[in-house]
Amino acid sequence: MTTPSSLGYRMPAEWEPHEATWLAWPHNRTDWPGRFQPVPWVYAEIIRNLAPAERVHLLVSDRNEEKAARRILRKAGALSAAVEFHYWPTNRVWTRDYGPIFLVNAGGARKSASPQTRVALVNFAFNAWAKYPDFGHDNKVPGRVAGLLQMTQFHAQVHRRPLVLEGGAIDVNGCGTLLATEECLLSDVQQRNPRLTRRQYEKAFLDFLNVRHVIWLERGIAGDDTHGHIDDITRFVAPSTVVTATERDTSDENYEPLMRNLARLQAARDQDGSQFTVIQLPMPRPVIFAGQRLPASYLNFYIANGVVLVPVFNDANDRIALNTLAEAMPGHEIIPIYCGDFIWGLGAIHCATQQQPAGVAVGDDVPL
Repeated sequence: MTTPSSLGYRMPAEWEPHEATWLAWPHNRTDWPGRFQPVPWVYAEIIRNLAPAERVHLLVSDRNEEKAARRILRKAGALSAAVEFHYWPTNRVWTRDYGPIFLVNAGGARKSASPQTRVALVNFAFNAWAKYPDFGHDNKVPGRVAGLLQMTQFHAQVHRRPLVLEGGAIDVNGCGTLLATEECLLSDVQQRNPRLTRRQYEKAFLDFLNVRHVIWLERGIAGDDTHGHIDDITRFVAPSTVVTATERDTSDENYEPLMRNLARLQAARDQDGSQFTVIQLPMPRPVIFAGQRLPASYLNFYIANGVVLVPVFNDANDRIALNTLAEAMPGHEIIPIYCGDFIWGLGAIHCATQQQPAGVAVGDDVPL
């Protein structure tokens, strides 16, 4: 079987140069019941900060939705030639999870690499976190992207079955190490790939993402609708540096699992056997709406070209989180985005974005 890794492709780290960011304009009001009105304005703020640095591909259902989006973007000072609209229907906005995962060839991260660096994508199956019945439109997005960009497309399979994987379930350092949680991928709740073992996942990560070392953390945070996505708890910010969420309140339900995750990280090694620098990031106070705890976390940030967009919640720990990230990523401007309303949809900035690395892609569809 020809695999992306055998052809020299790898999944780059999020901080490597981007060509564009993919987003879908919010339209599903049932994801924010009674609280939808401010959500498009959050998107406008995200796009306002992304468009000066990279192209923004924005998915809308039709011309009427494009007009509505343009009106809001124009009022927010976010509309520019860098924003490109596509009439592709979606079920929800979480492009991180149903969008393609892009790959670069082995030389893609080097400064000396040719601008003709090849880029490809992996089309993982999507089943709405093994929880919701409506995902048909979302599952078509990777194929649409491959067609639009004339990009080589690898269809991820294990034992000839489509491999289900969301982008928010993994995080990579671009050098061969990946973060994931056992709760999301190995438990019997919201099973994406029933009966798939730890070893089989690790083999799939090697084949499709060129990852040779996996760090398994235990579980995610309270209120996480995805059942354990890594992008709410622990993220790479450099090849040998991770930031991870911790909770100081010993009575909080996140305290024990986050402490166990911290212990695993402190004992972990990278793909070359070296220890990580582990930076702790506080959790905001619990965000509760209509009696439901929401998955509010500063770790759901998005690293773009020269900027890091960080969810904040009008909390005393906002400043600590922003300052900590500024120290960890001195080459980026740290930009807070208020997500107190947005998080009612059970996701934040990283969930709503998917990066396309820089480079020029040519090739054919590659079924595996």
